[in-house]
Amino acid sequence: MRTGEAVFIDTGAWIALALTRDPLHARARETWYSLLSVGARLFTSVPVVLETFTFLDRNANREVALSWKASLDGLTRFQVLECRLADLEKSFAFFERKDLHKLSAVDATSFVLMSRSKIRAAFSFDHHFASAGFRLVG
Repeated sequence: MRTGEAVFIDTGAWIALALTRDPLHARARETWYSLLSVGARLFTSVPVVLETFTFLDRNANREVALSWKASLDGLTRFQVLECRLADLEKSFAFFERKDLHKLSAVDATSFVLMSRSKIRAAFSFDHHFASAGFRLVG
């Protein structure tokens, strides 16, 4: 991990960070502190925020979801990327790829946003990011 590198944070990483019972929690915390220690520039997206909040609300409870959302407000070197209609339209091209079986629309949109923002690394536990050409951290 290079100092100041841009890293996109995917839903699975946020969930693993938020839920101590998640099997990837320890690994996610280690990666998170590593990212913070090298001054990584952290990014996520509106679709990922919505997906994470919904998952936490349904699988933990509303208080956990709201606490996670509040934790984003205190982050430095962090940005939530907006999703435009053109980004959504471009994302459907990823569904034509045979190597991205069972791809989610949020992931496909993430690939478009990452490409547009020139972000090459993803804090994710989802193999689709690597298949789409991004480097996984975590």
